[in-house]
Amino acid sequence: MKRILRLLGILLVLLLIAGGAIWLFGREKADVPYAEVVGPKPRITDPKRAWVPTLNIAPAVGWKAGEAPTPAAGLTVNAFAAGLDHPRWMLALPNGDIMVAESDAPERPKGSEQGFSIRNMVQSVVMRRAGSHRPSADRLTLLRDADGDGVAEARSVFLTGLKSPFGMALVGDRLYIANADALVSVSYRPGMTKAADKPVKLVDLPAGINHHWTKNVVASADGSKLYVTVGSNSNVAEKGMEIEKDRAAIWEVDRATGKHRIYAYGLRNPNGMAWEPVTKQLWTVVNERDELGSDIVPDYLTAVQFGGFYGWPWYYWGGYIDKRVPADTQELQQYVIRPDYALGPHTASLGLAFANGTKLGPRFASGAFIGQHGSWNRKPKSGYKVIFVPFAKGRPIGQPVDVLTGFLDADEDARGRPVGVIADRTGALLVADDAGNRIWRVSAATQAASR
Repeated sequence: MKRILRLLGILLVLLLIAGGAIWLFGREKADVPYAEVVGPKPRITDPKRAWVPTLNIAPAVGWKAGEAPTPAAGLTVNAFAAGLDHPRWMLALPNGDIMVAESDAPERPKGSEQGFSIRNMVQSVVMRRAGSHRPSADRLTLLRDADGDGVAEARSVFLTGLKSPFGMALVGDRLYIANADALVSVSYRPGMTKAADKPVKLVDLPAGINHHWTKNVVASADGSKLYVTVGSNSNVAEKGMEIEKDRAAIWEVDRATGKHRIYAYGLRNPNGMAWEPVTKQLWTVVNERDELGSDIVPDYLTAVQFGGFYGWPWYYWGGYIDKRVPADTQELQQYVIRPDYALGPHTASLGLAFANGTKLGPRFASGAFIGQHGSWNRKPKSGYKVIFVPFAKGRPIGQPVDVLTGFLDADEDARGRPVGVIADRTGALLVADDAGNRIWRVSAATQAASR
C-alpha cells in the first residue's frame, strides 16, 4: 500500500511539473488589491480553503550575462560578489570585510517525516524548482573590498564543516554562528581570513524535521545576551505540538553560560532581527502560515515584546482563529499581540536592516529594509524584491517603497531571490541573492558616480 501511495505521489508531482494539473492548482487567486494587504492596517479577509493549495512556483533560472536587478530612482546597483553557493546571510565586520553564510537546508534524519506524505513530496519539488534543497555548502566565506570600488576583489573560505549556518553575530573577539542545530562560536580578530580554531558550542537549538531550518542571531547592546530565532516544524502544527517544543519563538541566551529562556513565542517563522535605532527595541520579520488563500495571512514586521504571544498556531493577525488547528485549551486568544506592520501575504520576508548606517538619500533615511524571498502559495506572485518600510518616531508608517526589483523575468521565472540585507561601511546596502548566487550592492547614484 505504501508503495502504491508513493507511486501516486510521484505521478501527481510529474503532472504538476508538466503543467497538466494547472486547472487544479491555479483556480484560486487574490481578490484584494495588494495595497490593501500591506501596511499598519491590512485588510484581513475570510480564508479560502481548497482541496489542493495554490501552487505558483517561480523556477530558479539565474542571471544571464549583463542582467541585474532594477534599483529605485536615484539608486544604482552592481554585483559586489558573484559565483557564490546559495548565499543566505551576511555580517559586516569592523574592518569592512563581509562574512557570508553559504547554506541550504540540512538533510532530514531518516524517519523524521513520520511516514510518506504527498504534501511532503510536493513541497520538496517546490523547493527544488525554486532553487533550494540542494547539498548545503555549510561554510562561511569572507569577502574583502580593499580598494573601495564596490566590488569584492578578494575572498577566502573562513570556516567549513558547519551545519546549515545562517545568522552571525560578533561580540568582542567571538564570532557566533547559528547553525540549524546549535549556536556555536569561534575566535575572531579584524583582518582574519580563516578561522584559527574549531567551533565551540554554546547551546543546542531545536533540530530534527527542521521544516523551518534557518536560525538567526543578534546580540544585545552590551553583548551579554544573544537572541536566536527558531521557526516552527510545520505549517500549522499539523504534525502535533510535541515536535514544536521551544519552537516558533525567539530565544534569549545568556552569552556567558548558555542558559536560555523563551523571549517571545507564537511566531511561526521569525528570521531577520534588528534593533530599532530610536526606541532601541528588538524588531523581527515573520513568515506567516500558508494555504488559507492568496489574500491572507500577511507576513509581518513587528516589535518584539518580552513574554509576548503572537498567535501561532491557533491565531493570526491579533486573534483571528485558524480553524484547521485543534482548539486552544489555554484560552490564549485574549493575549495575542497584533503585529505592527503587514508585509503582504506569502512574501517570505527574511532580511531586515534598519536604515541607520546607510546613505541612500533622504527617502531612505528612516525605516527598515526588508529582503522578500518570494511566494509559492499565491497567485499572482508576491515578494521577490527588496522593500523599504518608512518609520517615524520609531514606528512604521504608510506604504512600503520598492528598493530593488526585477528578480522575476518576463516569464516570471526567478533570476534571483533576495534574502539577507545589511549596510556596508560606505553606506551602501548589500543584498544576498541565494538563487542568483550573488551579493548585490545598492548605492546612491551620486555616490556611485563619484567613485
